[in-house]
Amino acid sequence: MRFAPDLGVIVALLVVAGGYVLGSVPFGFVVPRLLRREDIRTRGSGNVGASNVWRVYGRSLGLPVALLDGAKGFAPALVGLELSGDWVGVLAGAAAMVGHARPVLLRFAKGGKMVATAGGVSLALAPFAALACLAVWLVVFALFRYASLASLATAAALPILCLAFGASWPIVGFAALACIGVAVLHRQNISRLLSGTEPRFSRAARA
Repeated sequence: MRFAPDLGVIVALLVVAGGYVLGSVPFGFVVPRLLRREDIRTRGSGNVGASNVWRVYGRSLGLPVALLDGAKGFAPALVGLELSGDWVGVLAGAAAMVGHARPVLLRFAKGGKMVATAGGVSLALAPFAALACLAVWLVVFALFRYASLASLATAAALPILCLAFGASWPIVGFAALACIGVAVLHRQNISRLLSGTEPRFSRAARA
């Protein structure tokens, strides 16, 4: 006897797969390539995330890349959440983050460090916690001028704030794993912070 696949399962798999594909669009690579004809991987830290784009080109490119990186986490997580509930929203968002870290469009080479994408996912799944995390990032960055430190502090705060705002256990679990993932991808930054060699962002904002 043959069993027809459940339509809900098919939809969930498509949303998760779509999350990975969307997450794999390396906006930090694409935007400077299109607008400045440069490969961001040869500039600054060589990372294709929004922080490196901002450091190299200033807010004119850094801000759009940060928003696009956030949007590619927000969209699949929200679609998954609305169509199939918390678990699919979490899996679709996590897939977008994996795609951002190892983008298929860059042949699975090292991608970004997932902070903006994780923020977008969190905004879809736990909006109040995500907004509180944004405040954490801004305060830590304003005080110390280290984007990496602000990102690590925000990642650590995310599961605590999700729990405080009453998020479901799948979302709290996602937040905890996202925190670990961000910390792992920032391990070199952590070493530089401890040794005092991590570069600060200049207070003089670039155009």
